[in-house]
Amino acid sequence: MTATLPASVESEIFYPSADGQPVAETYDHLYALLTTLEVLKQYLANRQATVLGNQFLYYAQGFPKLRVAPDVMVIFDVAPGGRDNYKIWEEGQVPRVIFEMTSFGTKGQDEIFKKTLYEQLGVKEYWLFDPKGEWVEQQLRGYRLRGEIYEPIEDGRSEPLQLRLVVEGRLIGFYREDTGEKLLIPNELAEALGQEVLARQQAEELVEQERQRAEQERQRAEQAELQIEQLKARLRSLNIDPDTIQ
Repeated sequence: MTATLPASVESEIFYPSADGQPVAETYDHLYALLTTLEVLKQYLANRQATVLGNQFLYYAQGFPKLRVAPDVMVIFDVAPGGRDNYKIWEEGQVPRVIFEMTSFGTKGQDEIFKKTLYEQLGVKEYWLFDPKGEWVEQQLRGYRLRGEIYEPIEDGRSEPLQLRLVVEGRLIGFYREDTGEKLLIPNELAEALGQEVLARQQAEELVEQERQRAEQERQRAEQAELQIEQLKARLRSLNIDPDTIQ
C-alpha cells in the first residue's frame, strides 16, 4: 500500500508536469503515439476512464523523481478528461494498459526497466510497438499480467480494452471484438464522414428528383383532365352529349 503523507508535507512537494524532453524520437513514433491516443480516447469516450499520452506517471508519494512517462496509458474507473500528470495515490487506480512506441535506442529501458516497473505496479497489459521495425519481431509485442508476472500475449488481444490489435504499416490497427469493426484513425474518420455526407447528398438528390418527377406527372394529369373537360364543354355547346361518345 502507498503511505499517505500529511497534507502540509505533501503540499510542499512539487511534481513537475514536463521535463523539456521531446515527446517522441521520430515522426513515425509521434504519429503512432498520437493516433493510438486519439483512437482509444474516441473508443472510451462514454466510459468512466481516461487515456493519457506522454504525461508523467508518479507512483511513489513524496518522491517526485520516481516517475515515468508512458507514451499512452489507459486508466479505468477514474474521472474522464486530461491531466497534466497522473498520481496513483490521488486517483486510486493504476493504469490498466500501457503502450510504449519503442525503438532500438530505447530497447533496454522499454524491455527491462519499464517492463519490470509496470509489472510491479500491477499494470494488466504492457504493449511495445516498434513502428520502424528496428528490434521487435513483427513490430508488436504484448505482455499480460498473470498473477504477479508478465507473460507474452499470443492471441493479439487486449483483454481490458476488448480489442484485437493488428500491425498496419507503422500504426496499430484496433478492432472491436464484439463487432469486428475497426476503430478509425482521424484521417479515416474524415474520409468516412466525407463519404457519409456524399451518400446523404446523393440520397437527397434522388428524393428531389423523384419529387420533381411525381410533380411533373401530377401536372400532366391535371393538364390532360383540363383538356378533357374543355372538349366536353365544346361538345355540349354543339348540343352533343359527351357521355354518348365512345
